[in-house]
Amino acid sequence: MFDLVLNYSDKLLAGAAMTLQLTLVSVSLAALMALPLALVRHQPHTLMRYPIRLYVSFFRGTPLIAQLFLVYYGSGQFRHELSDLGLWWLFRDPLYCALLTFTLNSAAYQVEILRGALNAVPKGEVEAGRAVGMKAHLLYRRIILPHAYRIAFPALGNEVILMIKGGAIASVITILDLMGQTKRVFAQTFDVSVYLWAAVIYLVMTSIFVWLWRKAELRLSRHLYRI
Repeated sequence: MFDLVLNYSDKLLAGAAMTLQLTLVSVSLAALMALPLALVRHQPHTLMRYPIRLYVSFFRGTPLIAQLFLVYYGSGQFRHELSDLGLWWLFRDPLYCALLTFTLNSAAYQVEILRGALNAVPKGEVEAGRAVGMKAHLLYRRIILPHAYRIAFPALGNEVILMIKGGAIASVITILDLMGQTKRVFAQTFDVSVYLWAAVIYLVMTSIFVWLWRKAELRLSRHLYRI
């Protein structure tokens, strides 16, 4: 059992590195998408919130693996059109397809997390900002967004953890992330304990992330604990 992890540790660690790369890139890109979409979704009197609501409902209401298959295998049905648009290089690469799918999926969840956080900002703080003459952009920058992100911070951390684990499906389109490398080692050794070691590595990655995220959360909210 221990011989296996020693002999194949380089492959498992390379897979773990790929898993972290997929997660960090997709979640970061999703965060850039989520903020403007959440701000539009938060507005009560704009028609643009309906397409965003449809997008969020689709990506939150369907399995991630189905979304990945639609992007990776479905895009092949439109190869000529994508080639004419100069986009086939993106959709023919499984890594880019996984990043695109994970980004769109994570963004949908982050939009809803931020929308809920924006709704939870105390109205009194917003009214106080308006009372001192703050314009809308300054109100969002100095009061609404900082408070909303403090509220959303724990839920955003959960979204990252879910993406670390859910990203294991990238292996089904030949990406050698941690699960992909685990399947490869199992095919060579037929030793089921490799899946146990993969689970341990996932547990270590998520535990370290939770610890770091908790430290960041405490630092972000340190003024709330001062006496």
